Amino acid sequence: MTNAQQTHDDDAEREEPTTDHLDNVEDGCGCTEIWEHMSEERESASDD
Repeated sequence: MTNAQQTHDDDAEREEPTTDHLDNVEDGCGCTEIWEHMSEERESASDD
């Protein structure tokens, strides 16, 4: 097996990143909406 094949196999076995923090964001929204949502979430968390 070559190094390129090993790297490809390792990449395929990695887990998908979690997206729980975007559950309340509408599909198709843009960067600004995502940024605002995440800022609001951080603000709420800091108030607790």
